[in-house]
Amino acid sequence: MLFRLTDVRKAYGGQEVLRGLSLQVNAGERVGLVGRNGAGKTTIFRLIAGDEVPDSGEVTRARNIRLGMLAQHVEFEPDATVHEVALSAFGELQRIEREMRALEHRMAEGADDLERVLDRYSELQHRFEREGGFEYAARAEAVLEGLGFGRETWSLETAKLSGGQKNRLGLARLLLSSPDVLLLDEPTNHLDTAAVEWLEEFLENYPSAYVIISHDRYLLDRVCERIIEVEGGRATSYTGNYTRYIIEREARREAQRRAYEQQQEFIARTEEFIRRNIAGQKTKQAKSRRKMLERLERIEAVREERASGDFSLREIVRAGTQVLTLEDLSIGYDERALACGINLLLRRGESLGIIGPNGSGKTTFVKTLLGKLAPLAGEVRWGTNVRIGYYAQQLDDLDPRNEVIMELRRVAPSTATAGELRSFLARFLFTGDDVYKRVGDLSGGERGRLALAKLIYSRDNVLVLDEPTNHLDIPSREALEAALDEYPGTIIVISHDRYFLDRIVTQILAFDGQGQVEHFLGNYTEYHAWKKAQKAMPVEERKRSDKREHPRRKGGERRAEPARDVSAIEAEIEEQEACLKAVAEEMAKAETACDPLRLRSLREEYQRIEERLCKLYEEWEAIVAKVEGVA
Repeated sequence: MLFRLTDVRKAYGGQEVLRGLSLQVNAGERVGLVGRNGAGKTTIFRLIAGDEVPDSGEVTRARNIRLGMLAQHVEFEPDATVHEVALSAFGELQRIEREMRALEHRMAEGADDLERVLDRYSELQHRFEREGGFEYAARAEAVLEGLGFGRETWSLETAKLSGGQKNRLGLARLLLSSPDVLLLDEPTNHLDTAAVEWLEEFLENYPSAYVIISHDRYLLDRVCERIIEVEGGRATSYTGNYTRYIIEREARREAQRRAYEQQQEFIARTEEFIRRNIAGQKTKQAKSRRKMLERLERIEAVREERASGDFSLREIVRAGTQVLTLEDLSIGYDERALACGINLLLRRGESLGIIGPNGSGKTTFVKTLLGKLAPLAGEVRWGTNVRIGYYAQQLDDLDPRNEVIMELRRVAPSTATAGELRSFLARFLFTGDDVYKRVGDLSGGERGRLALAKLIYSRDNVLVLDEPTNHLDIPSREALEAALDEYPGTIIVISHDRYFLDRIVTQILAFDGQGQVEHFLGNYTEYHAWKKAQKAMPVEERKRSDKREHPRRKGGERRAEPARDVSAIEAEIEEQEACLKAVAEEMAKAETACDPLRLRSLREEYQRIEERLCKLYEEWEAIVAKVEGVA
């Protein structure tokens, strides 16, 4: 046992956040902590770390446990450099190293107690080697690069870093300190996709335990083997990753719902028997049953989930078939190109996902599409009858001086009544006096919901979204995804949320940060698998494949095709992956969870497809290895 919370209660200002919560994390466990914003997840971390004390209940920690918690705001010595902060995670090794240098200096000067100095030096040298002293600098540099700190940034003083950079550096220092348990609160908040993928690989190989609070469902799927859900001030544990948690939660809720209904029917029948017989010939039986009911352990009714927001999109005006055409587009500032030669065709109803590292040109690209920046070269051509709605990541279209209802009125027709606006805002969880809050007083999540409300009320047939899920918790993200999934218009979205991209987009435009852009027909997972396959190809074969793919990416009409000798296998892989996705979506449906036989059948089918995919991947790798050997 690393730590345990037992019947913990915690309130702030009279509002009880934790109501008898109990949970335990053991050595080596990989846990995801999920729940709505405000459910108490960060409070749990603060209780574990000892930064808070419970109002009642008990927090127990293993003796001498080393906890490592990622703070939301980190500070460093102002004159320390990025490199020095990373190395500071190895404070004890650095202390040993300094003492060894001092002993070396004394040996060189011919110390009077040379034998004692030599013994001490030998002792330190063995300890230094045993604890990784010869590798720690390389480890620090690898983590820095993995989290997006190129070598050119290592000499920067921390006082010159942005808030996001400081958080990334704090994460780097925490990971390098290798505590017994990592407590990571939204570790991906300031990471681009490449850094998130690096973090996932790091955590997959991390030897100790960790607990992660995250809205990144893709991350939770990949690195967690247990999910703890915090709801209603209590904790419920599920074995498996996020996807399995969703399936198991629905199955448990349905089983609880049936058990509750059956018990209520039993209680009603028993009470009716007692009522009819308490004064009659069967009075003894009636009294016995009354005592039995008093001792009966009551099953709780399933707690109905709080509303996540109704992001249902309103009816829109139909645009032309070809919504957006880009021809040899180059983007950038003052003749400095960030990306060149972008070609694609986006039709009505299609969705384009834009991915890439920070600073690679994603937002510049969107601003160019919107006409806020002029192209450096090439052409942006919108189709007929196009009406564009834009959701900015910084939410800078919101006026902080306005009340919520007045902010919505900015995009409403003059005939809209206050009642209509209040009703519409209620779908986005602004109820009662919430509509009179000042925009400047709203939380990040509330501002995000208000910006989406404005966008949806506008009835635009093209939505351009810059990180729309950043300020939303998981239930709100799922509600938005459901709405966008049914949206008949066209979507262009910048997002680091890979789960969201898999659900929504039909095309990927990937910026690499070096001026190159790839256009791929498919969702994020399909693109990622294709990139992995490309990297596994022999160099010459990859060059030949790239030559064949270029005109197809340019026109945006077909998926890039890998090498011909493995194309049949990859076609079947693609088909099986599509089947796997379809089965997973079917399993996630509420009506499926209500049908245990159907759910069991789907689970078996899911397992069969996974096994077939494993064999296909092995076959593909064998062929690629053979080709590489011949080359």
